[in-house]
Amino acid sequence: MKQIAISGVSRTDLGKKATKEVRKNGNVPCVIYGEKKGENGLPEAIHFEVSEKEINNLIYTPHIYLVNVTIDGTEHQAVLKEVQFHPVKDNVLHVDFYEVRADKPIVVGVPIAPQGLAEGVRAGGRLMAMVRKLNVKATYENIPEKLNIDVTKLQLGKSIKAGDLHFEGLELVTPKEVIVCTVKMTRAAMGAAAAAAKNA
Repeated sequence: MKQIAISGVSRTDLGKKATKEVRKNGNVPCVIYGEKKGENGLPEAIHFEVSEKEINNLIYTPHIYLVNVTIDGTEHQAVLKEVQFHPVKDNVLHVDFYEVRADKPIVVGVPIAPQGLAEGVRAGGRLMAMVRKLNVKATYENIPEKLNIDVTKLQLGKSIKAGDLHFEGLELVTPKEVIVCTVKMTRAAMGAAAAAAKNA
């Protein structure tokens, strides 16, 4: 799992006016939720702000990161939990982080990476990835940058489901029935199959 460092400044005034001022200054309001729970039983939240440029480096990338967050000189290790975008401008409005520990498993969406040339593609079909990521559970040290999926034996019209996959050291959290990738019949393959049937 790649690592990236960002630094921020804590926020105490959380009102709408103050939040608007944060964005006006080119920063993004963020929250990091930790292991520690407050009196209400909910995870305690640390509110802070980070420059939009640093946040963009973290968000607009295909990679997943362990984020080393420094807030007023105090370091936290976290993963990206949720990002809120502006509905029109598409810029980042707010980011949630979740603090992690080396000994506690976390759930993270890891990008899939189909490997090999599928039998169905050789037969004229087209390989289609139906999801971009699969959710896995593990300690952050064991979470890979991508999940390699062997598709060489995947035939025309067939699919690989999440339940068909196994990765050492990882617990797959994505529902078993979710289709990960499939080989779709193309017009060329349909034409070839029809011609073969006609000549048979």
